[in-house]
Amino acid sequence: MLNLKTLVFGALIAAASAGAMARPMGHGYGHGHGGFDDIDARQARQAARIEAALHEGRLSRREFRSLQREQAAIRRYEAEAKADGFVSRHERRELQMMLDRASQRIRNS
Repeated sequence: MLNLKTLVFGALIAAASAGAMARPMGHGYGHGHGGFDDIDARQARQAARIEAALHEGRLSRREFRSLQREQAAIRRYEAEAKADGFVSRHERRELQMMLDRASQRIRNS
């Protein structure tokens, strides 16, 4: 009987492992906790904030262009991070920090 329990337990572990291996850790795609849905949503909100600030007269053209260049740099870094099909925890953290700095610059402009 012990061998049957061991066999069933082993089969359950193998099935769970196969599911975990189907999507390698570190991809960062999907919902929540730094996934790219979150990053893309933050980028969209920042772009809207920049446009609104320009139209409301809170930004000069020069400040607007500077913020736009910063957003382009974030998009380039994101594309580079995704290019190899694997986005590391470090790359996701760097993107979040870049977005944090950009948000602060938008707020201070």
